[in-house]
Amino acid sequence: MRLLLYISSFIAFTLVSFTGMQQKQKIVFFGDSITQAGVQANGYITVLGNLIAQKGLKDQYELVGAGIGGNKVYDLYLRMEDDVLAKNPTTVVIWIGVNDVWHKRTSGTGTDAPKFEQFYNAIIKKLQARNIKVVICTPAAIGEKTDFSNEQDGDLNKYAGMIRKIAANNNCTLVDLRKIFLDYNLANNTKNEDKGILTRDGVHLNDKGNTLVAEEMMKVLVK
Repeated sequence: MRLLLYISSFIAFTLVSFTGMQQKQKIVFFGDSITQAGVQANGYITVLGNLIAQKGLKDQYELVGAGIGGNKVYDLYLRMEDDVLAKNPTTVVIWIGVNDVWHKRTSGTGTDAPKFEQFYNAIIKKLQARNIKVVICTPAAIGEKTDFSNEQDGDLNKYAGMIRKIAANNNCTLVDLRKIFLDYNLANNTKNEDKGILTRDGVHLNDKGNTLVAEEMMKVLVK
């Protein structure tokens, strides 16, 4: 009887220990300047960390920022080995696409649609080959006007549509920030401003934008 009790206790202890080990999640946020700023004091990654701590789950998650300003999808592909895979994440959140569209106007560069889709799929395949969970985000905004009069709305909507398709084809969790931002602005941007609602310049997040993104990330990343 004593032996049976000992064995039962040992199995229970082992299962609890194993479960505790499995609960530790390392999440890498992979993107451009929006994600680079995400680790600042009011950035969305920092805010997400605070939300996790408020839930009493701080010890179960490690959040790592891997954003570089000006990056496009092919930049992510070229640096993923050192900046993502070498960190052995359990989950990677990809948020890219703004510069692939925006830079077509600002600097005459950008990424054409077929190449964008090709590189995006290649990134996902590399991550999934390592059994890493992949979460992907649509680009949120290049201007916040609600009547689709922002200069690059058409192109941005096209690339957001591609990302939705990529998510479905690769069985990735989608955070549709494009839709979330549009819906928020329709409800709150009553003067049809081009910035200052969720962004400080039409692209980069203000405090409210960082909070909104962190809350949306919380929904899909924290169980």
